[in-house]
Amino acid sequence: MRTPENLRETLEDAFGAPSAEVRTVFVPYRVCPLGAHVDHQLGQVTGFCIDRGMCMAFAPSGDSCVRIGSMEFEGQIEFDLEQVPSAVTGDWGNYARGAAQALSQRHRVCRGFDGVIGGSMPIGGLSSSAAVGIAYLLALEFVNNVEVTPAENIGLDQFIENSYLDLNNGVLDPSVILLNERGKLLFLDCQSGEYEDVSPPSGVFSFDVAIVYSGLSRSLVTTGYNRRVAECREAARWLLDLDGQPSSNSSVLRNVSRDAFERHAERLSDAARKRATHFFTETDRVRRGVEFWRYGDIASFGKLMNESCESSIRNYECGGPHLISLYEILSQTEGVHGTRFSGAGFRGCCVALADPGQRGNIIDAVQRLYPVRHPEVADKYEIHFCSFGGGPETT
Repeated sequence: MRTPENLRETLEDAFGAPSAEVRTVFVPYRVCPLGAHVDHQLGQVTGFCIDRGMCMAFAPSGDSCVRIGSMEFEGQIEFDLEQVPSAVTGDWGNYARGAAQALSQRHRVCRGFDGVIGGSMPIGGLSSSAAVGIAYLLALEFVNNVEVTPAENIGLDQFIENSYLDLNNGVLDPSVILLNERGKLLFLDCQSGEYEDVSPPSGVFSFDVAIVYSGLSRSLVTTGYNRRVAECREAARWLLDLDGQPSSNSSVLRNVSRDAFERHAERLSDAARKRATHFFTETDRVRRGVEFWRYGDIASFGKLMNESCESSIRNYECGGPHLISLYEILSQTEGVHGTRFSGAGFRGCCVALADPGQRGNIIDAVQRLYPVRHPEVADKYEIHFCSFGGGPETT
C-alpha cells in the first residue's frame, strides 16, 4: 500500500523537491452498490467511498511544466501547461494532460507541479480513473491558488473522460468521490444533480466492504463500454419515436416514461429491449435499496445487489467470464449479504457487503474455487476487506 510518506520520499529523491513545499492529496475509490450502467442515461444511482484510493505527493515546479512519476507505471510524463498535448492511446499520462486542459478552459493555469502518484489497490472497477483525474485537478488548483467547488470539479472530471478521452460515461464516479459523506450512502439523481447522503440507523450496520480483484485491468476505452452506451441511446430514440415523442441523437432512457417502455418494449430489437429492461429495473432497485438502507435492512439491500448483477449479465450483457465467476462464488458464500461487479463490468473486481466474522470463510471460498476456474490469473487476483471512507484530502 502506498503511503504519503513513501510518495513524499520518492518525490524528493526523483525531482529534488524541497521537503517544506511538498503536499499530498488523497482521493478515495468509490463503490456503486446499486445503479449499475444508468448514470450515462441520466438515471438514479447510489455509491459510497471506501478507505482506499489514489495518493499523490506534489510540489510546485517553479515553471509551467508538469512532471509526474508513477508507482504503478513505467516512465515519467512531462508537458507544458502552455501547450497541452492531445491524448495518446494507452498512455497513463492522459488523465494529467486532460485535467490541465479541463481546468484551463475556465481558469488561468500557469504554474506546474512535480508529482509522484500511486494507488492502494489494483486498478479496475473502483473508479481509479476518476480518482486519479480528481487528484491531478486538486493539485493543479492548489499550486495555482484556484478555488473550485465540488460541483465544478465533477464537471471538470467529466470533461477529462468525455471530451479529452472520448469515453461516454456519466457523473457517478466523480460525484460519489466528491459529494459522499463518510458512513453514508450517496443517492444521486444524474439528471437533476440533486443528491442525498443517506444515513443508516445508528448502530445497525456493521459490515465489511469486500473487494475481490479479478486479475484483469484494462481501460474502458478499449472495452465494449461505449458500444453499450450507444445501444442504450438507440433504445431511447426508438421508444420515443414509437410513443410519438420528440427524439434526437442525444436522447437517453431517462427521457422515456416507464409506461412507454412497457407499451413498446416488444417492438425493439433484442439488444435495445435488454438495455432498456436493465435501465428500468435498475431504477426500481435503486429506489427500493435506498429505503432498505435508510431502515437498516442489509439483507434486503444485499439481495438487490445480487439482482442488479444478474441483470447486468442478462440484460446489459457486460460480464466477462472472470467477473461472472467471482459473482457466482461470492453470491453463494455464507456471510456475503450481496455482491456485484464494481465498475462497468468489463474488467476489474467484484464488491460484496459481508459479515466481518466471515472473512476466513470468504477467503477460503475464493481461493478454493477461483484459481481452478481461471488458472491464468491464479497469481494475480487479490482479496481486500475495506471500510467506509471520506472525501478527498489535501495536506
